[in-house]
Amino acid sequence: MRQIAFRQALREAMQEEMRRDERVFLMGEEVAEYNGAYKVSQGMLDEFGARRVIDTPIAELGFTAIGVGAAQNGLRPIVEFMTWNFAVLALDQILNTASKMLAMSGGQVGCPIVFRGPNGSAGQLGAQHSTAFENYYANIPGLKVVSVSNPYDAKGLLKAAIRDEDPVVFMESEQMYGDMGEVPEEEYIIPIGKADIKRAGKDVTIVSFNKMMKVALGAAEELAKEGIEAEVIDLRTIRPLDWFTILESVKKTNRLVIVEEQWPFSSISSEISYRIQKEGFDYLDAPIRRITAQDAPMHYAPNLVKLYLPDVERTVKLVKEVMYMKK
Repeated sequence: MRQIAFRQALREAMQEEMRRDERVFLMGEEVAEYNGAYKVSQGMLDEFGARRVIDTPIAELGFTAIGVGAAQNGLRPIVEFMTWNFAVLALDQILNTASKMLAMSGGQVGCPIVFRGPNGSAGQLGAQHSTAFENYYANIPGLKVVSVSNPYDAKGLLKAAIRDEDPVVFMESEQMYGDMGEVPEEEYIIPIGKADIKRAGKDVTIVSFNKMMKVALGAAEELAKEGIEAEVIDLRTIRPLDWFTILESVKKTNRLVIVEEQWPFSSISSEISYRIQKEGFDYLDAPIRRITAQDAPMHYAPNLVKLYLPDVERTVKLVKEVMYMKK
């Protein structure tokens, strides 16, 4: 199978859906003339023209409102944010209009729109450019939230998101756009709402998503050197949350560790921990443990960046704790 970059997988998903359905269009800052801030939309202006690949002003609330209005009137917009850290300016449209209109209209007015762009930290960019937002948007009824970790899932889930009748928040990562991965040339779609077991194991379940999957899989590699078989689950979709796949894994391993980039309070791991202890308490041989970002803004200094984010070493240590092993 061919290997392509993460950004190319996203581009192919948008191109294929725009060729399939003339109602689909892309809008955002620098998506057209500049070929995208991260070159995700490279070449799309040449193919589809300025009516369907639209450069916007630096005004997130304004262009998001245009996208939401277009979706409510029969089009299927893809709104790109240069980073989800800037999308807080558009939260009024996402929260108060896109997510609620179907309910407020009694099912008469939907909003089939995709909001996408990079999320979370991307190195030394300072506190105002480094927040992970999955838990913010997953808390909003009416939205679906997807957070992908590799090119294959990115393409299949973005195509599903573009075809979905509900508003979809699609989380990427600046640090993954150059990642290579196997992606078939033939069309495929991954259903929203289904987690994926990336590595099978029997001793402990490790759950993660987005770029923290690299930490989860790296920890599994290190644990394997000591004979510990970790089962690693990629959530892929945060809402709806596929907690059933996690539960079935915990029935087998009896232990659960969650790795995520969110702040700890009211995080995705908080919800998972509640669900699994409620539905699977009798299967747990140890308390559910998690490793998150530190409960503070992420600063610029490289030593503080390292301390702020989950890493392989601390994840391995946490797994050994739930297995009651000598650290």
